[in-house]
Parts: sequence; C-alpha cells; structure tokens
Amino acid sequence: MTEPVTLLIDADACPVKDECYRVAARYGLDVRVVANSFLRVPQSETVKLVVVSDGFDAADDWIAGQACERSIVITADILLAERCLKAGARVIAPTGKPFTMDSIGGQIAARAIMADLRDTIVGGPQGGNAPFTKADRSRFLSALDRDVVALSKT
Repeated sequence: MTEPVTLLIDADACPVKDECYRVAARYGLDVRVVANSFLRVPQSETVKLVVVSDGFDAADDWIAGQACERSIVITADILLAERCLKAGARVIAPTGKPFTMDSIGGQIAARAIMADLRDTIVGGPQGGNAPFTKADRSRFLSALDRDVVALSKT
C-alpha cells in the first residue's frame, strides 16, 4: 500500500490553514500543523498539532526533518522551501506559488538582494508583504489540488 500524502503546514501566520483542512478531509490526507505555540486545529484522527520550542527555526527544522516525497509543505519561507525540496517534497506558498528546484535558486538570490536593500535604507525596513487576496486563496487551492492529485497517482 502506498503511504498517505501528508500536508506539513508552517502554521505561524499561515492564512490558508482552513483551506488545507478542507482539502485534507476531501482526499483523506494526514495533516501536521507545526507552530511554536498552541493553535486550534480540527478534532480529527488525521489532523495533529505539533508544538515545537520557540527556539530559532525549531518549526522549520521539524518540518524539514519530516519532509519527503509523499509530503506537501505549505510555507512562505524560502529557505525552508529549499530544504523541503531537497528532501523530495512538493512545496507551495500560501499565495499558491509553487516552489520548485528550477526556481528556488533565483528566489533565494532575490531574497538576499532584498535583505541587502532593506539594510541600506535609512530608517530600516519599509513596507511589508502585499495583502493576502481572494485570488491568492484561489491560486493556493488550485495548486494544492493539483499536487494532491499528482501524488495520489504515484
């Protein structure tokens, strides 16, 4: 029997947890919601909250350690995405943007450039992430469904 597909959610500040729960219920997926503190998750045999220490990268380390070919990781963290891709997992940002081995190098380079630019701006960081939209949510659901279906065929 094929191992079940597992969703690994980098839960702190993840705006699509509810969508993940609904998709997981529809397909019968295991879900691990990883956070540094208690979060409410649905009562289900397949959905489990994993509370890690508040140490630097503790959630990322746990997720990367569990990521494999039967995992779909939900994260906006580019460096975590790279670690999970190297472990064979599929990785999707909450905006629906898939991380791939072909794109991750450029994304890491862009992240480094932006960090350098922020460091040189007088007065420190400016702005922030773009607001999360209905279109982002829709793209995410499409990307998640596509990856679940693809993994279900393997």
